Amino acid sequence: MPSSTASDPAARPPLREPAILLATWFGSGYLPKMPGTWGSLAALPFAWAIQAAWGTPALAVAAVLAFVVGVWASNVYMARAGGDHDPGAVVIDEVAGQWLTLLAAGAVAPLPYAAGFVLFRLFDVLKPWPVSLADRRVGGGLGVMLDDVLAAVYAAAGLLLVRLILEQGGLP
Repeated sequence: MPSSTASDPAARPPLREPAILLATWFGSGYLPKMPGTWGSLAALPFAWAIQAAWGTPALAVAAVLAFVVGVWASNVYMARAGGDHDPGAVVIDEVAGQWLTLLAAGAVAPLPYAAGFVLFRLFDVLKPWPVSLADRRVGGGLGVMLDDVLAAVYAAAGLLLVRLILEQGGLP
């Protein structure tokens, strides 16, 4: 659910603070409507560049770093903005989740990246158990980040299944 800070530009913490800049993934969380989708989209070119330049292990390291930085940045954002347990404008959680999902893409290519994007957004929105449990029960920056990491596990598994089906020549 979008927070009041996500919908009220006057109440948003300014992007000049590094933690706020990272929490909103360079302001993409401040874009109108569907900040999680904007954050996931903004994560894709970074993932592409990291994976193309240094490979999948580097993307894994980047995802872990995004998670750790995201816990800190989310806590700072919530302290500045007040209120919500998971502010809509904070999208670094989508970045970490999207990058974790893309570890299952297998290659830097448009189709696996698009499938990874769709699957991650699907599981992030639907929040199957235990994603929903983490979303409800874990607070602070860790709670902001954790539900997206769990959604990424589902999305990565789905992406691996799609790849396996396609590599085996499709469905029987």
